[in-house]
Amino acid sequence: MKYVEIFTDGACQGNPGPGGWGAILRYNNNEKEISGYEPETTNNRMELTAVIKALSLLKEPCNVNLYTDSQYVCNAINKGWAKKWRQNNWMRSKNEPALNKELWDKLLNLLDNHSVTFNWVRGHAGHPENERCDKLAVNAINNKK
Repeated sequence: MKYVEIFTDGACQGNPGPGGWGAILRYNNNEKEISGYEPETTNNRMELTAVIKALSLLKEPCNVNLYTDSQYVCNAINKGWAKKWRQNNWMRSKNEPALNKELWDKLLNLLDNHSVTFNWVRGHAGHPENERCDKLAVNAINNKK
């Protein structure tokens, strides 16, 4: 399988509010930057969307190292929460529905096609690719205003 690095970030001005996401895909010496905007969303939705959009660009099964500053995304995947939510009909507990179920469902389906390792990086701490993804996300918002 091809080895790909993916870096992602989401941003929101207000939560909820206008949001943006950014991602960098790196394969060998090639890099591709992508970003997008939603007029009314949350930061967690933008974090998830960045991951989904990046993985959706892969045309064949890949071995992926994915880097995000979202503990929400990392913990839900690495600790198996998202799979449990889906098994429990998108409920976190008896009285608490899981949020963003349609995005989690898309992500879990994408993960069936790839071998993905989720790595958490501290946001706004000088990680070059995370800083670039943040800039892509914020620019996506600012360019729509």
